[in-house]
Amino acid sequence: MVRSQTRQTLLPSVNAAAVFDWHGRPGAMDRLTPAALARVVTPAPAGLPLGAHARLRVGPGPGLPWLAAHTSRSSPDQGSGPYGFIDEQLRGPFSSWTHHHLFIDHPDACVVREEVAWRLPAALRAGSGAVQTMVDQMLAYRSRQLRDDLAWTARHKGTAPLTVAVSGASGLVGRQLTAFLASQGHRVLRLVRRSTVGAGMIAWSPDDDRIDGEALREVDVVVHLAGEPIGKRFTAAHKEKILTSRSRSTGLLARTLASLAADGRKRALVCASAMGWYGADTGDEVLTEDQSAGVGLLAEVCRAWESAADPARSAGVRTVHVRTGIVQSAAGGQLALQLPIFRAGLGGPLGSGAQWMSWISLDDLVELYALAVVTPAVSGPVNAAAPNPVRAEEYAQVLAQVLHRPHALRVPRLGPEVLLGREGARELALANNRMSAERALGWGHRFRHPTLTEALRHELCREF
Repeated sequence: MVRSQTRQTLLPSVNAAAVFDWHGRPGAMDRLTPAALARVVTPAPAGLPLGAHARLRVGPGPGLPWLAAHTSRSSPDQGSGPYGFIDEQLRGPFSSWTHHHLFIDHPDACVVREEVAWRLPAALRAGSGAVQTMVDQMLAYRSRQLRDDLAWTARHKGTAPLTVAVSGASGLVGRQLTAFLASQGHRVLRLVRRSTVGAGMIAWSPDDDRIDGEALREVDVVVHLAGEPIGKRFTAAHKEKILTSRSRSTGLLARTLASLAADGRKRALVCASAMGWYGADTGDEVLTEDQSAGVGLLAEVCRAWESAADPARSAGVRTVHVRTGIVQSAAGGQLALQLPIFRAGLGGPLGSGAQWMSWISLDDLVELYALAVVTPAVSGPVNAAAPNPVRAEEYAQVLAQVLHRPHALRVPRLGPEVLLGREGARELALANNRMSAERALGWGHRFRHPTLTEALRHELCREF
């Protein structure tokens, strides 16, 4: 039995040809694929060419392999609308899967109609109800992402295309940021630690203080996200890597950009930082960017990290430091670690539950970085945190409600201390910071997900 599910989205102030064009840009597939349901392994080439393949993995955990292809298209260069294309499964868990995308002009708007027709093998048909729910969730997620990404396009339609180099482009934030920038029409280059590089790459080796400076000459903005992952036990060796990986790489980029400043090109350095700047426990104080660095390992790291950008700043390179809160993503980080526990009904707040958690959705973080990239008037530090921080007790309650699970159990301090060590638990899992979002709002950032419920429902594909 073939099942069919459909969703329509009305996009104001945009025409069908522009929406078709957006779907053919690099990064569009990554932007429209919900991490809670699937991940893109190899996206289809840009332009939606007929026969182009895309590889994904779908489902929980490592997921099942999926190979799909564009099998039909009606594009603006072929005549009048409506425009659209069809994706079909070539190999995967379904007996058949066909995904129709149709873009129809409407007065001062575009109607996007997506229809998925699918059939399970006989042995799996008992799971049809679960699959139907998954398809509904996927279509709803895609609708929201497309609406919000094109709303950004409309707000920044006067922005000239930029060339942006990104370090850490394969990480949690980097992958979505590069996809977002590319889908907005910017040229994205990736800083890679390889001796030989291909198109769209710039070679560098921070450990050896080496970078292809001439390749950076054509770059308008460098976004620096790379650094040793923090979420491990805080041994002496790991703490040293946390510090040196950030300060050394930032210093290399800052000095290189400073050396290029004489050519007169306006460049910018947008560098990651963290809420650790303020110290591990700041009580109920509302933290603004004007406050001095606190005490503790991560405060020391953030101070060195931001100071390492001084050569660029002194040379007139616009410099931004994004002090990031707890990123909410099903693809990684704190939320991904907690999901299996909460789904099993064993979740609860860490420690006392009274500590403040300054969180931000992955999409809001990506948009804040993009805002820093395209806005020449902004510089200095900015808190990347939603305007409604919550205490750990409330975080556990909201996550459990979104997943329809209990949250009665508590995780004593001993739990994170066993994994991260006492210092690591205090600085990470049990940190207590209440960050202000006023500067980000003043810069013009519009939060997609101002409340935790909205953020988790979207990220976990739960309908509003």
